[in-house]
Amino acid sequence: MTILMPLYNEEATAARIINEVLRLKINLELIIINNGSTDGTSEVLHQFADRPNVRIIENERNIGKGDGIIAGLKYASGEYTVIQDGDLEYDPLDLVKMLKVAEDNRASAVFGSRTLNPKSGVSYQRYLLGGKLLTVLANLLFRVNITDESTCYKMIRTDILKGMNLVSRKFEFCPEVVAKLGRNNIKIYEIPVTYRPRKFEEGKKINWKDGIQAIWTLFKYRLYPFSKVAIKSEQQTADNR
Repeated sequence: MTILMPLYNEEATAARIINEVLRLKINLELIIINNGSTDGTSEVLHQFADRPNVRIIENERNIGKGDGIIAGLKYASGEYTVIQDGDLEYDPLDLVKMLKVAEDNRASAVFGSRTLNPKSGVSYQRYLLGGKLLTVLANLLFRVNITDESTCYKMIRTDILKGMNLVSRKFEFCPEVVAKLGRNNIKIYEIPVTYRPRKFEEGKKINWKDGIQAIWTLFKYRLYPFSKVAIKSEQQTADNR
């Protein structure tokens, strides 16, 4: 499995989350994208540079989360690829459970749903409402039948993710992926995951403008016919069941 970890000014949490990922009892490669950090994130990453299953990509400037993901995805070689944020909001142990669901069901996509876990925290009420709105829109527009559109934990078969020709450079990466899965009738499995949200003073970066962009992205991929994914023909039966 490939884990993509885009980082921007995560000096305080980078070492801990990287160590938690590397302790997972699965065969993984970790691709870290330092997205133009201006704090001490680069120095923190130096201690992991010699790990055989770690690749570090240094982006000179920060455009957004999607830009980092696109940069790292080029090097992904695992059967599945998943995004891991550099903060401590999500528990990497849930990735092991998600991978098992993916392998047991030969799934093309597995999402970690915060909504399905009644113990999940809430950072701000407006974020909770915004996430629910995006989920309702995604289900109405693409019939994906999911409970958490904006979850970070989206585990997708790597060949499918690469075939999407992703263009989103910021946080609209999530609705782009959901829309393209939906447009191609690819079933999304979900499992509950742990979520410990942080506040703005702790480094949270997403804001209301990103929410507006996410809404527009969902409508854009519903209205325009350019979201088909290049899927290998021999896989289509399994992917679309």
